[in-house]
Amino acid sequence: MMHNEKPISDFFVPGTRAHLVGIGGVSMCPLAEVLRDKGLVIQGSDMSESDTVQHLRSLGIPVAVGHNADNLGDCDLVIRTAAVHDGNPEIAGAVARGIPVYERAQAWGAIMRHYPNALCVAGTHGKTTTTSMCTHVFMAAEADPTVMIGGTLPLLRSGYRVGQGDTIILESCEYCNSFLSFYPTVAVILNVEADHLDFFKDLEDIKRSFRRFAELVPAGGHVIVNADNAGARDAAQGLDAFTFGLEPGAECTAVNLREDKGRPVFDIHVHGTFYAHAELRVYGRHNVSNALAAASAAYVLGLPGQAVEQGLASFAGAGRRFEYKGAFQGAEIYDDYAHHPDELHALLTTAKGLGYRRLIVAFQPHTYSRTAKLFDRFVEELKLADVVVLAEIYAAREQNILGISSADLAREIPGSVYCSTLDKTAEAVRRLAGPGDLILTVGAGDIYRAGEKLLAKD
Repeated sequence: MMHNEKPISDFFVPGTRAHLVGIGGVSMCPLAEVLRDKGLVIQGSDMSESDTVQHLRSLGIPVAVGHNADNLGDCDLVIRTAAVHDGNPEIAGAVARGIPVYERAQAWGAIMRHYPNALCVAGTHGKTTTTSMCTHVFMAAEADPTVMIGGTLPLLRSGYRVGQGDTIILESCEYCNSFLSFYPTVAVILNVEADHLDFFKDLEDIKRSFRRFAELVPAGGHVIVNADNAGARDAAQGLDAFTFGLEPGAECTAVNLREDKGRPVFDIHVHGTFYAHAELRVYGRHNVSNALAAASAAYVLGLPGQAVEQGLASFAGAGRRFEYKGAFQGAEIYDDYAHHPDELHALLTTAKGLGYRRLIVAFQPHTYSRTAKLFDRFVEELKLADVVVLAEIYAAREQNILGISSADLAREIPGSVYCSTLDKTAEAVRRLAGPGDLILTVGAGDIYRAGEKLLAKD
């Protein structure tokens, strides 16, 4: 993180010109809109054309494709996403011209300091779903929250909203220690697992980062921890944390858990007393845990159980989280953002229990480093599917200096199919799909386009 003489909040006044590098990203796009609503003049750049880039342009925000120092124009400050490093020509150009450079997380941190309640949802996985559940609950309570989610929530028709209430709800990412620039009054830790090992040294390093995140909560605030997850427990050890979980001993837990047409139904008890009844519209034990996290946040902030009931009952999933896309050749296509082995396990075990004839998974690994370091885990989890189609690795921010390919995974998964392009991926699924199958396109890159290609031709 670069050192600047002035805090970023000093620039948050109407008329300031801000250049956002990586403006098309899932948390940069809403940041651009929030800052624009504050009266700043926003411009930016991104590596490629995308739906978000087109959306920003439709709002009158100029976006250059490709990174070049000339894109800076006469901006007053630069805000960059965590994936943009010092060697980027726009960052180097800003430094050369004396234009201050700030991190995306610093911008969100400055924004949240104006809210009495800053609810920050962190964890290796489950962040988007839990943040979305929290949004539904707080909206049901008519709390009029400001929200930033790393995905699209149908309720908001976007990944953010600017409210007038006293609460801001933010999905909080640990990558590059981004969430350490935040100012949470309520810090939720869903789970702590090995991930982002291109930045963190190992799991212990990740735990230390989450510990520092929890320690940002001031006196009078709340740390909420998943008692079922060993990494989360370790990160919060010794802190006065409020716990949730399905195992005995958690302060917020699920009682009378059953399924209705595959969807969880349960009572939420806090300290042994009934708080709310939950009838989820999403599947899986992992979503029971996510719902308990959202209920815990609502409880510590004084929301009534009725708001939890209404909010959870209205939540049908976030964009790219087991999202129904359509029917193809008698099969049903769903799309999911899962890109870590633990997320794959939760997704595939849930999908296997839904009664389809076969589970066909079109998986696109996300980043070379994650694929290499968690290789054996990916192989293990992907074997849960009946048929696996492997798209080539989505590079994201990386170069393939490891010489790894999805073909390496395919060699370890019996019956799997390797495809070098999305077109070939879609065609492979087309040949395989039949009536009664569940087709899952899975990954954090652009694998969803394979499903769209099938539906476009159906």
